[in-house]
Formats: sequence, structure tokens, C-alpha cells
Amino acid sequence: MIAHADAARVVVYGREGCHLCEIAEAQVAEICRETGDSWLRVDIDGDEDLRSRFTEQVPVTFVDGAQHDFWRVDPARLRRALARRRRRVT
Repeated sequence: MIAHADAARVVVYGREGCHLCEIAEAQVAEICRETGDSWLRVDIDGDEDLRSRFTEQVPVTFVDGAQHDFWRVDPARLRRALARRRRRVT
């Protein structure tokens, strides 16, 4: 189990100073604001395991505890994943 994976519906693993991470976080924040879903940013540099696992892939996006994307966020794909998961839960 990845640390923090259950803390929010969407988790973005990234690092400080990463421009792709900043873009991904802004996209995730906007989409989650639209959908009402929770999201969390996790700095991989604060955890040795996460840093060794994701160092070349950041940002890495998880949805409902499962890896969804890395390097970039596809807004339409993220919206579909959030809608699909929500229907199954309710």
C-alpha cells in the first residue's frame, strides 16, 4: 500500500520545483473543485520509499488508491475515472 493513498480520492505524488507537478496539481485541483472530490499532494522527497519508486515519473496521479497517470494529467480521462468510480460506490 502506498503511503497516503487512502487520504483522498485523488493523490498527486510530486516534488518541489517540478513544473510538470505544478501543472498537474493545478489541473487536479480544478477538476476536483468541479466534481467535489478530495485530493492531496504528497512530496516524494519527504519519504525515501516514494522517492525511490517515483523519482523518474513525477508527477504520479492515483485515483481511489490505484495509479492513474504519470508525467501529465489528461483532464477528460481524470473526469471519466472520477465519475466511473463514484457511480460504483453509490
